[in-house]
Amino acid sequence: MFSFRKFLCENTLAADQNHVQHETTSTHLCAMKKDIQTRADITFWMTRFYDQLVQDEVTAGFFTHINLEQHLPHIVDFWCFVLLDEARYTTNVFNKHAGLRLEEIHFRHWVQHFVQTTDLLYEGEKAQLAKQRAKLLASTFYHKMSGIYLLF
Repeated sequence: MFSFRKFLCENTLAADQNHVQHETTSTHLCAMKKDIQTRADITFWMTRFYDQLVQDEVTAGFFTHINLEQHLPHIVDFWCFVLLDEARYTTNVFNKHAGLRLEEIHFRHWVQHFVQTTDLLYEGEKAQLAKQRAKLLASTFYHKMSGIYLLF
């Protein structure tokens, strides 16, 4: 009998053989999905998410001047604060992004990639909360910049 999960895992393993994150990627994609539980989960998830943003024609331009290796720990700290109640993130996230020329399309792509990456890797209460918070964050940011709320 054909198993889509088995097919996906076998093809992911073949495609990832030259990828540095081979074991972690294969484990996350082939195992039954779990909920977001740890800093390591968030680090893996945000790395995958930002890989998508950097490859997206609409959002890629915002990352050309950023060293993501240095920036990623701050992103992880933020989502650990939001989802795991870790008190490491103390910066105003809006102020860090207020100077960017973000338009509705950028927020829509950001949310689309966020939801897709989350759904690919995780399921459960924290994963649902993450998607809900991301949509609220994007809508709030856009409202502060334009006066218009976005619905997702």
